[in-house]
Amino acid sequence: MRHVISALVMNEPGVLSLVAGLFSARGFNIDSLVVGRTENPELSRMTVVVDADENTLEQVRKQLGKLVPVVKVRDFKEAAYIERDLALISVGVGPEKRAEVIEIVNLFRGKVVDIAKNSLIVELTGTEQKIEALIDLLNPYGIKELARTGVIAMARGTQAAKDEAAEKADKTGGKRKRSLDAPAAAALPPS
Repeated sequence: MRHVISALVMNEPGVLSLVAGLFSARGFNIDSLVVGRTENPELSRMTVVVDADENTLEQVRKQLGKLVPVVKVRDFKEAAYIERDLALISVGVGPEKRAEVIEIVNLFRGKVVDIAKNSLIVELTGTEQKIEALIDLLNPYGIKELARTGVIAMARGTQAAKDEAAEKADKTGGKRKRSLDAPAAAALPPS
């Protein structure tokens, strides 16, 4: 089963090899591994896509959470999230077929970012499936080169709010705490 895992990690040398080593020690082939800075310069977000069974992956998630440089681990398995991948595709096409390729790219809401005498470079952002579909359509024209960023993911706004509420419930033992400092609740309209 495909899993998209996000880990918030300390931005320090060696963290990538620690995390990648944890997956390879279990015999997982990592389909995608992306690391990038976050809004906090001390933290980086690592997004890993693997195909693995649930039991073994649960062990890896727990071990990942125990690593010192790892701040937070999240599996998007049953969560609402946004996933994106970016591809740059160089297509060997001359002026006679260029309009066809541009039309295909426009259907996918991609961009032509460079045009040369006998080639053009296309940029496309979307899900892995969307990028794979464009690649399949461009193959007959002759793909000269392909570069992809890998998958990045983030919880949707509604899912993030649910997660924050669940974390607060975990910290308080599942019970709501009342406070005299709490703002007054909105009054109900008269019935």
